[in-house]
Amino acid sequence: MKDRSEQEAVVLEVSRGELILINNALNEVSNGIHMDEGEFQTRLGVSVEDARRLLRRVQALLDS
Repeated sequence: MKDRSEQEAVVLEVSRGELILINNALNEVSNGIHMDEGEFQTRLGVSVEDARRLLRRVQALLDS
């Protein structure tokens, strides 16, 4: 995944329930399913750390 400063921003409007779904899916794929780093990158197109970084941002939104 590119550094945030290199990415184009996108605005997405979702309900709280949809955000919880995104949170749960990211949590499961980042922490629940056991894949090695190469397989994770191949299947999802991002590193495990990039997925976990996004998960932390989603969790922060839910906590606010």
